[in-house]
Amino acid sequence: MTDKATIRVFIADDHAIVREGLKQILAEQGDIIVAGEAETGLDAIKLVGKSRPHVMLLDISLPDRNGIEVLKQVRKDWPDLAVLMLSMHREDQYAIRSLKAGASGYMTKQSAPRELVTAIRQVAAGQKYVSAALAQTLAAQVGEDHDAPPHDALSDREYQTLTMIASGMSVSDIARELSLSVKTVSEYRARLLVKMKLKNSAELTHYAIRNQLVG
Repeated sequence: MTDKATIRVFIADDHAIVREGLKQILAEQGDIIVAGEAETGLDAIKLVGKSRPHVMLLDISLPDRNGIEVLKQVRKDWPDLAVLMLSMHREDQYAIRSLKAGASGYMTKQSAPRELVTAIRQVAAGQKYVSAALAQTLAAQVGEDHDAPPHDALSDREYQTLTMIASGMSVSDIARELSLSVKTVSEYRARLLVKMKLKNSAELTHYAIRNQLVG
C-alpha cells in the first residue's frame, strides 16, 4: 500500500445489488474507500488501473468471462494488486484454483460483513486470506500421497462447464449464462469428457457429486 491511512478498493461484480451492498459495508469503515467498480470482466481489466486500488474484489462468475481468467490478466498487468475473490460457490470448488492463479484470498458471498472487512485489510497488508474452514481443507491436503484427481487436469473454463452441467444446466443454459456460443460450450464439454474418460453428462454429474464438486 502506498497510502497507509486509506485502503482503495475496486469492485468487479455483475450484480448491481451486490455492488451496492459491498459499497454500503465499506462506507462504514474509516480506513476503506471504493475507488471504482465494473460489472464485466473486460471493464474490470480496462478500469482497474485507472482507479489505482490496493485491493480488488473480484466475482468469480462474470457474464463475459471466468473470474479466474480476469484474475490472471489483472495479476499480469498489475502484479502488486491484491485480489480477493468472491464467490457463490463452496470454497473447496474454486478456492485452490484461485490461489494458484495468484489470488490473495478467497471467500464466499455468504460471509459476514466483518469477515469481508478483515479480509480486505489483511490482503491489503500483503498477507493471504482464507477462512478457517478452508485453511483446514488446505492443511489436510498437505503431504497427501495420492494421484491428482482427473478434474485437476481441466482448464478453468472446462472446470466451470463441469460444475454447471453437474448442477443441472444444459449446454444452451451454460452458453447463455457465460455469453458463449452453444458450439463453444459443446467443445468444452467434449474436451472435459475426454480428459476425464467419461462417456456422457450423467457420468460427469455422478463424478462431480461423488467428489463433492457441487453442493
